[in-house]
Amino acid sequence: MNASPAHFIPIAAVAAIYIARITEVFTKRGTVPGKRRETLTFNLFMVCGVLMVAGGIAEFLLRHSTFWWPTFALGAALSLASFAIRRSAIRALGKFWSLHVEMREGHEFVNSGPFAYVRHPAYFSMFLELLGIGLIVNAWITLVVVFIVFTPTMILRVRIEERALVEKFGEAYRNYMQTTPAIFPLGKRCA
Repeated sequence: MNASPAHFIPIAAVAAIYIARITEVFTKRGTVPGKRRETLTFNLFMVCGVLMVAGGIAEFLLRHSTFWWPTFALGAALSLASFAIRRSAIRALGKFWSLHVEMREGHEFVNSGPFAYVRHPAYFSMFLELLGIGLIVNAWITLVVVFIVFTPTMILRVRIEERALVEKFGEAYRNYMQTTPAIFPLGKRCA
């Protein structure tokens, strides 16, 4: 296989996305942790990310894929959008942001920023990021396998998180659930 420098652009892009994501995950935010409700979904999300990156690169190399601008550009745009959405969610939640389902002392109900459009913008951003990586390296098989694990994990996580939010915020959160989509910004619903 005669690989041109352009052949390695998708691999370098996926590696950069992964490094940026892991750096973001382990960034200290000066928050006081609350009681974690569960850890299974967090671990499965991490597995999905590693599988998408490692499996995507492996599929790209084993299938002797080539650099293709249209899917690369779309994948890069989705990945950048995912970081922008997640960072906006982190800013909106401030000290209440967490990678886990946990309620903190003085936890406040936030429905501004990206939360005005979806109840769980971080999960929407994860969806975009995984899809983006798959498109960058044309890893269709890996993408399907990852989404077979990711989709039920995301559904389970949303259910756990929403139980905790209803428990904490009651009717205010129930009303929010009636007017705001859970993950995909399909437009505000009327109550």
